Amino acid sequence: MWRRRALLGGGGVLALGGGLGGYAHFIEPGRLLVRHHALCPPGWPPGQRLRLCVVADVHACEPSTPLDRVAALVEQANALRPDLTVLLGDYASQGGWVRRSYAPAEIARALAGLRAPLGVLAIAGNHDWWYDEAAMRAERGVPAQLRALGEAGIHILGNGGLRLRGPDGRPFWVLSTDSQSAFSIRRNAWRGPARLDQALAALTDDAPALLLLHEPDLFTQVPPRVALTLAGHTHGGQVRLLGRALTVPSNYGTRFAYGLIEEQGRHLL
Repeated sequence: MWRRRALLGGGGVLALGGGLGGYAHFIEPGRLLVRHHALCPPGWPPGQRLRLCVVADVHACEPSTPLDRVAALVEQANALRPDLTVLLGDYASQGGWVRRSYAPAEIARALAGLRAPLGVLAIAGNHDWWYDEAAMRAERGVPAQLRALGEAGIHILGNGGLRLRGPDGRPFWVLSTDSQSAFSIRRNAWRGPARLDQALAALTDDAPALLLLHEPDLFTQVPPRVALTLAGHTHGGQVRLLGRALTVPSNYGTRFAYGLIEEQGRHLL
């Protein structure tokens, strides 16, 4: 139907844009799907099992992702019985199509129901910075949403690393960075407090390492020492037409839009 509308000229293009926008904000966020990946990338010891649940870009707000939808997400995530759950940033939404935003504490209470034996870890996304005016002015500190998650019992990560032991007792590292696009330089150009060097400096032994990013662009600089990089931000392209993502918030276009990506032996999900 959208393809037919696109052939109708100016009015058709407007209808197409409205249709895709409506789908992106009202329908797509309600489709709670689980994607399973089983892999053993180079740098991860064969036989060292770890079951991860990865959640990115919740963007809780009304009408697209109300708190009852977040509760359903939490229930489904726990039902997967992960060893470790990681949250990759952007927990709220404001402006535009949003009729109601939630306070950081409201979102934190909803996500506090997540359970995993090795814990629940969270990093910041660009929106978490944007919605904290004081942090944006200072260009440092911990955004209010991340502080609220920490107060709710979720372990907050910045630029650094955490050494854990898996269900079999063998150690592994979870490295992380802050957002790469928190602060605007000029139109469509961003910078952020992400420091990959600080994350890598946390490694003190040869245990395998995972890396948590919000934006995937930093993957181009990740060394083979990291077995698997996990990122969000792109919403999987969110809206696709003829199988192609229409817009992806990345300096690399659709290169890191969605799914499991392998480049020169390095793996990004």
